[in-house]
Amino acid sequence: HANKDEDTQPLIIDLSADYRFDKNWLYMIPEIIQKQSSIDFQQTKKISNPGCYATAMQLVLMPLKNELSQVPSCFGVSGYSGAGTTPSDKNNPQRLKDNFLPYAPVNHLHEKEVAFQLENTIQFTPHVASFFRGISMTVHLHLSRAWTTEELSEFFDQFYKNSPLVKVEKDIPEVHHVQNKYHAIIGGISLKEDGRQATIFCVLDNLLKGAASQALQNINLTCGFEELTGIQ
Repeated sequence: HANKDEDTQPLIIDLSADYRFDKNWLYMIPEIIQKQSSIDFQQTKKISNPGCYATAMQLVLMPLKNELSQVPSCFGVSGYSGAGTTPSDKNNPQRLKDNFLPYAPVNHLHEKEVAFQLENTIQFTPHVASFFRGISMTVHLHLSRAWTTEELSEFFDQFYKNSPLVKVEKDIPEVHHVQNKYHAIIGGISLKEDGRQATIFCVLDNLLKGAASQALQNINLTCGFEELTGIQ
């Protein structure tokens, strides 16, 4: 039961979308929020866990938040476990066999979620495929200055160097690399000749880094435990 004594208030973590736009709840992507030194995690009692697509998009976009010159465009593909338990075409293996379903072409909830956190408009179109679990996110973005591929790769390496559950790799990551795994992979960082138009890929397991294990990371940080307690 909930104790009304403020000093012994239980920690509440919500995995739904209900509080992701509520400033009274701390929205936590661990690798991003740990960069914000002003936050006292152990004083936090209400955590809103991010969405799966939203996590994949923000792992790419948030480090470059101040470098964007135009609206980013994101193309996401999820396994059908991400479509929920209510029967529909999006989680019907027979409907998905040899098939690929776009849905919610505008105003998907995770599009709004990322725009709210990024404080910037984004474009996002989700798709569901015939595999059960995992997300592949392709992010197209325009940068305010020219970069080389080496510079951009090094930027992500440095940003996530102390983040054990985000790996930065040279090659384009694939969904099967992260299925049933706790980490996300960012990779395939590519630039057009002008050095300002970038394509970056992110893959993660929507049921783990996109949900359950990220929730456990957040609990660990808030309770003062080692970040990977109960995960690895």
